[in-house]
Amino acid sequence: MNSSSNRASNSAGKSRKKDVSLDLHTARQMIPLVRSIVTDIVGTRRRLGTISPEQESLDRNRRSLDWSNRQRRYRLQEEMTQAESELKKAETELYSLGLSLVDAEGGRVDFPTKINGRQAAFSWQLGEEALEFWHYSGELTRRPIPTDWIKGAPIRQRREI
Repeated sequence: MNSSSNRASNSAGKSRKKDVSLDLHTARQMIPLVRSIVTDIVGTRRRLGTISPEQESLDRNRRSLDWSNRQRRYRLQEEMTQAESELKKAETELYSLGLSLVDAEGGRVDFPTKINGRQAAFSWQLGEEALEFWHYSGELTRRPIPTDWIKGAPIRQRREI
């Protein structure tokens, strides 16, 4: 028998985040898809936020519920399960694109990139028409994208040879 281990390099079972670095043009082209995904995430989270308190109340009083409230409790359980599944699917789709959901309630997403050799991200939030902000990794302040980046100037610093 072979004594080598068949364990995956990521034995925790979690998928690793794609190591992605997007240019501005590509990130901007992704906005319609990302808008759709983030709209689903924000809407589903809101729906869960309205269902959850009622579900918890019905669960606490489950032994004394009349038949109509028991039915309501079962319907809410099904609705929550479905919403949680939809939420996970949407978050996974965003993650598979190599993007990060920074603020799930506000719908803020980071598109990873490198600027001047440093890890950075283009930053977009639900309600914004276009991708107009960026920040270095670890910073909270969103900076406007300079116009020379938009006109096609490279955002990565070139090495002098």
